Parts: sequence; C-alpha cells; structure tokens
Amino acid sequence: MTSTPQTASQRAASEDLADVDRVLAGEIAAFEGIVRRWQGPLVNMAWHYCRNRGRAEELAQEAFVRAWRGLANWRREGSFSTWLFALAANVFRSELKRFPTVDLRLDEAPEPAGPPTQYDALQQRSQHEALRRAVLALPASYREPVILFYFHEMDVSAAARTLGLPEGTVKARLSRARALLRSRFPHLENEHAAMTFAEMNPGKEA
Repeated sequence: MTSTPQTASQRAASEDLADVDRVLAGEIAAFEGIVRRWQGPLVNMAWHYCRNRGRAEELAQEAFVRAWRGLANWRREGSFSTWLFALAANVFRSELKRFPTVDLRLDEAPEPAGPPTQYDALQQRSQHEALRRAVLALPASYREPVILFYFHEMDVSAAARTLGLPEGTVKARLSRARALLRSRFPHLENEHAAMTFAEMNPGKEA
C-alpha cells in the first residue's frame, strides 16, 4: 500500500506535534524547530499590527516566550499553529494596548492608484502596497480578520478560532471591512483593483 504524500501544512503539523512532545519530555532544544518554522509568519503577523520591523520582531519573540511557558496548556483540539497564532494575537493586542502605535485614520490613508496601463511587476507591487496601507488604516476590529484571512491565508474557521470569535462575526467583519475599503477607495471597484484584492487570498470566500 502506498501512502498519500503529505502537504506542506500536514508536514508542518506533524513536525509541530513531534517537537511539542519532545519539549514536554524534557528535550528543550526541540523548541528551536518550532521557532524556525513559525518565526517568519509571526514576525510578519506582528508587523501588520505595529508596522515597525524592530518592534514586530520583539513582539514575535514575546509570543514565543509565552508559547514556551504555556506549551503544556495546548489541548490539541486543533492544530498547534492555530493555538500559536491565537496566543500571538493576544500578545500583540496586549502589548500594543500598553504601548500603542499611532494609527492612521481610514480617511487619511492614501488611495490606491487607478489601474496601470501595463501590468508589470513594479506596478503590481505598488498596487499591493497601497492596498496593504489601506487595510492597516481599518479599525482594529475589522483589521485583524482581514490580516488573518487575506495576508495569512487562514480560512474563516481558523481566523475565528485565532480571534476567539464566532465564525458569523468574522464573516460579518470581513464583509464590513471590504465595504469600508470600497467606500473609502472607489478604485477598488475597478477590475484591476478588484483582481488585486482577490489575489491576496485566491480561491477563498468569506
């Protein structure tokens, strides 16, 4: 009998489980595997909260410290990565309440440019960056679901578990966030901008 090849996410989940078991068994160095797999995603996630690379790295480090201390509390009802991202989101929110960043108001965010005449790589990157800035200007309650759903490719169920919210609430906030963006930035209604918005999370529906 031939076994079905594992996907990348399945391999990561298996490696996470093995490393957690090793750490809990006393092999402290096994936690390095967890850090190696998830440091990039956590720093990226933290950057979307604070928009400062140095602080994002500090926030991610604090999340790993909290994960280390609370590793035995993972109930294994879902994936380790979902638990880790939920813990990290709580850390980021708590730390930013203590030392808040200056949020840009949505009506002050620069509007993404209209559709470029040629879809070269530089112009597409410019569109994506403008849209990211617009997302970061959303109120926090709408920004977090958008960050997880579009930038971190979580489905609604995983985003809901990470945020500790009902799936219906996450769906409603995603819908409201898109409405706010389209209201503030009319160019998101045109074909190219709509395509750009969809490209942040291809193939998923809220």
